[in-house]
Amino acid sequence: MDSTTDMLRETATRLFGEHCEPKQLRNAETGVFQSAAWAAIEEAGLHRALVPEDAGGYGVDIADALSLVRVAGEFALPLPLAETMLAGFLLAGAGIEIPDGPLTISPVVATDRLTLTRAGETWHLAGKASRIPWARDVAAIAVLAEHEGRPHIALVATAGQIITHGENLAREPRDTITFDATPIAVAPTTITPEKLRAAGAAMRSLQIAGALARIIAMTSQYAQDRVQFGRPIGKFQAVQQNLAVLAGQTAAAGAASDLAAEAFAADLRILPIAAAKSRCGEAASIAAGIAHQAHGAIGFTYEYSLHFFTKRLWSWRDEFGNESEWNLLLGRHMVAAGADRLWAEITAA
Repeated sequence: MDSTTDMLRETATRLFGEHCEPKQLRNAETGVFQSAAWAAIEEAGLHRALVPEDAGGYGVDIADALSLVRVAGEFALPLPLAETMLAGFLLAGAGIEIPDGPLTISPVVATDRLTLTRAGETWHLAGKASRIPWARDVAAIAVLAEHEGRPHIALVATAGQIITHGENLAREPRDTITFDATPIAVAPTTITPEKLRAAGAAMRSLQIAGALARIIAMTSQYAQDRVQFGRPIGKFQAVQQNLAVLAGQTAAAGAASDLAAEAFAADLRILPIAAAKSRCGEAASIAAGIAHQAHGAIGFTYEYSLHFFTKRLWSWRDEFGNESEWNLLLGRHMVAAGADRLWAEITAA
């Protein structure tokens, strides 16, 4: 990483640390958008990290820019930073001017498809999209839609759209939108629905890796501080074994998320991202169970902060495809490649 990237990460770490205290995380769970935190993000320009310099971004390497998403996961940032970064990436790639403010993307569910039609110079977007992150809190959405068999990016204002509120287990907004809109701008793109889904999966992989880094730090510290039968519980062999498993899962997710970031930067290579999302999802399930087991009853209380991270792990592992979906894609690819190509495919990433 160069000095610019180091500066971005240091800025993000300081900023998120200031705005992700337990009080603010609890406030976000009541549905209050954290406006002060978002204003600080915009002032620092972190939301444009994936945007090229000529489009108003920092112009850093994509993989380095994505490291901000991992930092956000480490602090359980209750804001659509990942979605805004991805929306900016899509809009800039299509040559569409990026509006200020938080953004999101659509669709995120594999079966949702949106359609663009055109009458003269006027475009119309129609269709229904579910589980859209933070839709109620953003002014505009970068939408991938089809027009005459080709993918296009449309910038659409949320005002006037029918938005049905929903949320994930972490109480992050996941809304349903019924589009009947005239887009602000439309342009063709090389991004397919499969690549958009892979991009989202890469983002969630990085967020999972970040949350796991915080969880192992919390759990290791608690095991040193909590005394039972006259000594810290971290001295007991069974607890030590579980902490070792937790460390292994965290390291595996970190390596997998690095792979996902590299694949994102390399024109959104789907297979490495599939492997990464699957591995991070597996790590999320195992690690969350171990963390709560080590903490015991206190880990399930609302006042203790562990739940802010484990609820996100349980939510993010299923978003943009769960382990089963991505493993099925990988399995079908391997079968199609044939036995003679097995090792070459495994090592291709």
